[in-house]
Amino acid sequence: MKPDGEKQSSFSVPNNRVGAETLVDRVVLSLRQLFLPKVVIGMESTSVYGENLMYFLRESGKLGSFERNLHMLNPKQVKKFKDSYSDLPKNDFVDAFVIADHLRFGRITSEVYMGDYRYEALKTLTRARHQAVEELTREKQRFLNHLFMKFSSMAQEKLLSDNFGATALALLEEFETLDELAYMDTDELTAFIRKHGKSHFDDVEGLSEALQKAAKDSYRPPTVIANSVNQVLAISMSTIRLMQKQVKEYDKAIQKQLSLIPNTLLSVKGIGLVYAAGILSEIGDINRFKGQASLAKYAGLSWTQHQSGNFEAENTKLIKSGNRHLRYYLCEAANSLRRCDSEFKRYYNLKFHEVNKFQHRRALALTARKLVRLVYTLLKTNRLYIPPEEY
Repeated sequence: MKPDGEKQSSFSVPNNRVGAETLVDRVVLSLRQLFLPKVVIGMESTSVYGENLMYFLRESGKLGSFERNLHMLNPKQVKKFKDSYSDLPKNDFVDAFVIADHLRFGRITSEVYMGDYRYEALKTLTRARHQAVEELTREKQRFLNHLFMKFSSMAQEKLLSDNFGATALALLEEFETLDELAYMDTDELTAFIRKHGKSHFDDVEGLSEALQKAAKDSYRPPTVIANSVNQVLAISMSTIRLMQKQVKEYDKAIQKQLSLIPNTLLSVKGIGLVYAAGILSEIGDINRFKGQASLAKYAGLSWTQHQSGNFEAENTKLIKSGNRHLRYYLCEAANSLRRCDSEFKRYYNLKFHEVNKFQHRRALALTARKLVRLVYTLLKTNRLYIPPEEY
């Protein structure tokens, strides 16, 4: 599309290196024919399918003699702009027109970061870890659902501190039916728990009695159902162990990659290697943000405004846009900091007790927003963090 909105050309190319070269050649030819010094290229974010093309456009020497701006657009952003037109059909050429027209207005700020590839490499690892953790969380929830089917009282009463711990899993693997657990010799059960718990429990005898009582109080599903539940639990336990191993492998790779990027975030007690890596990889060069407010908006830790005349709403919602991976790592780091840092603990508790609903969620989001200010300052000034009690 030409700067005045007139159509220049419309064509398609395959999503591979040859197609990308054809695209660049067509763009360069058009720029020279129209005597234009600048090109703005945008594409809709489609998981990994646009990444290689974006890297190619970024590295292309043929585009090097022109000013180029590259944009990866959120599909929701494109759809909302498309809604301003009436009765447009859905096809690739129309979508390309909508994106081009959206870019022509020049109000898009989501320019693709053209910085250090070390951040991109780190981002690949931290995002993969984030996805692995989400999958692990879903698998654990499925496990708990089936645990209720087999051992309802254990699932409800929290007899063990961790239903995914070594002792809990050993119990589920050892005893095929609840009657085996409920009526076995108490001393033998105590020895079993002591062995697998590795002296973790203070009152092993009391725990043994509580487990046997819970086993007696639990439902007894039909045998055929119980057998299928046992199978599901066995497979789920294997899956959980495998996923936990995968997360640890990601942690090792992240630690190795992070060592190549000097940073001061690790000076904050509570922000470990993984959280620091996740935050850094999504931010990249801190200088691309005008201030901490723009960084917070990029992370999706900014609140909408609802104002009309003299009315200003006090209860507003978080914006629905933003980088969900960065928001995840900031919130996880904030949740850790509220336990390790006196200032963040004070702030979290203050916000927690301000309302009666959604207390933790609200307080954590506000604490993460406070963390944004700290992260921006540390990265911008390259200073180490000094906790309040050490001043």
